[in-house]
Amino acid sequence: MPCRLWLALSVWLLLPTSEAGRQMPKLSDKKLCADSECSHPILIARALQDYYPGDCRFIPIRQGQLVYVYAMLKDRGNLFWAGSVQDSYYGQQEARIGHFPSSVVEETHPLMPASTEVKTTKWDFYCY
Repeated sequence: MPCRLWLALSVWLLLPTSEAGRQMPKLSDKKLCADSECSHPILIARALQDYYPGDCRFIPIRQGQLVYVYAMLKDRGNLFWAGSVQDSYYGQQEARIGHFPSSVVEETHPLMPASTEVKTTKWDFYCY
C-alpha cells in the first residue's frame, strides 16, 4: 500500500503545472468590436513600452511593435484590449491574439468603429 501511495504522489508531482488548457478568470463580461464576431481590427496601435504578461491570457509586447486591436473590454473602463502583435518582419512571429493593457500602446491608425457590443465567453479567457 505505501508503494502505491508513493507512486501516485510521484506521478501527481510530475504533472505539468502550467496554465495551458484551463479556464482563467474573466476580465470582463462585454467587449466592443467592429463586428459581431470581432474578426475585423478596430485600429492599429504602436507599443510605447515593453509589456511582459502576467499569465497566458495576455500577450507579450515589445516597444515599437504594431498591435492590431480587435476588441476593447468594456466593464472596467477599457483598461484591457485584445489584439495581435506583428513583428518588424511579418514572418518572424506567429500571430497570436491576447489581451494587454491599453495604456502600453498609442492609437496610430483607426480602421473601423468599435460600435458592436459583444458578450465575452469563457473562450475569450481560456489558456491553450
